[in-house]
Amino acid sequence: MDITSLTGIDSSYIKNAAIESQNLKTEDSSFSSVLQSAKDMLNETSELQNAAEEAEMQFMLGYATNTHDLQAAQEKADIALNYTIAVRDKMLEAYKEIMNMQI
Repeated sequence: MDITSLTGIDSSYIKNAAIESQNLKTEDSSFSSVLQSAKDMLNETSELQNAAEEAEMQFMLGYATNTHDLQAAQEKADIALNYTIAVRDKMLEAYKEIMNMQI
């Protein structure tokens, strides 16, 4: 991979890009905001699971015949659940690491 054609990229450019990316962040990084976003993620996952179950019931009862919509709802719910589990695992890992710290 030839990168010799890239010009004008030096440490000041990288520094300015980093500063601009920090300025774009408007979210609060306090623990309460992190906890609130985790709660929102759980609610969204629950809603997607309920929507997938509803789509499955509609399909089984014969009200819906489109298998693509059913598959899409199930995949959304599955992805959201996997993401929620991954976040939970990382939070537990961080908690265990904090508990093992020496004071």
